[in-house]
Amino acid sequence: MKRIKVLILVSALSAVWLMGGCGNEKKDTAGSLSQQQDEAKDTENSQVASSKDMAKKQDVGTADMKAVKASQLKEGEYEIAVDSSSSMFKITSCTLTVKDGKMKAVMTMSGTGYLKLFMGTGEEAVNASEEEFIPFKENSEGIHSFEVPVEALDQKLDCAAFSKNKEKWYDRELVFRADSLPTEAFTEGALTTAESLNLKDGSYTGNVKLEGGSGRASVESPAQLQVKDGKVTAKIVWSSSNYDYMKVDGEKFEQINTEGNSAFEIPVSCFDRKIAVIADTIAMSEPHEIDYTLTFDSESLKKAE
Repeated sequence: MKRIKVLILVSALSAVWLMGGCGNEKKDTAGSLSQQQDEAKDTENSQVASSKDMAKKQDVGTADMKAVKASQLKEGEYEIAVDSSSSMFKITSCTLTVKDGKMKAVMTMSGTGYLKLFMGTGEEAVNASEEEFIPFKENSEGIHSFEVPVEALDQKLDCAAFSKNKEKWYDRELVFRADSLPTEAFTEGALTTAESLNLKDGSYTGNVKLEGGSGRASVESPAQLQVKDGKVTAKIVWSSSNYDYMKVDGEKFEQINTEGNSAFEIPVSCFDRKIAVIADTIAMSEPHEIDYTLTFDSESLKKAE
């Protein structure tokens, strides 16, 4: 009887040992699979540059941007400004083409450091097919350009760029700026104008918002506006006396005063959208043109007494 009990006890211990061994084996197998998945993920992520690999990100666009679709623009080709979130991804010029309800842009680059682009994030690019990548084109002078689809203007668009030297995808954000297009590029009704607001000839006041430059300059708001024959002009008074001229749509406007802060009378092509302007300052060691935008608020318009 004792012998039988001993045999039963040995058998039980063996079973427990075997179960423990199997359990460890399963655990090791699961651990091995998990490790393989982690390694695969690390390999995938290694193809995308991390934040420490990139230059400091620059802010592009603003929270109050209103996207501009192809349907709001007339067909044609336009030179357009493009803001990039990276100083290492510099676009020297860009041509926007609007046709058949779609937009595309040819971006001319300042360097030759990128082999291909993907309109999306770097992580998405890693899993994309080769057909989805946009290769560079090189002209006779060795300058590189990329032709990319443009979903909308005044909207942040993800763009991953593959570095030739680092062999990694770098995440960028691009904004194709509607304020750099001429008023004639927009379809009828796409812009808020004196005509769409049914403004009668006369004097008005309205809020104006200045953006750009170092952020230290400002303009008087509300501004004085004049409406005549459907056209609007605004008196812009700066917080400084150091501006000697302004430019709007390539046209130069001189000061209208000789004392006090710099003041100019400029055309207002539309309301509720940014208007690109240039102001030349003489506050530095030599004159310097600075890019700004002005936005005139239609809801704040009041007839002047």
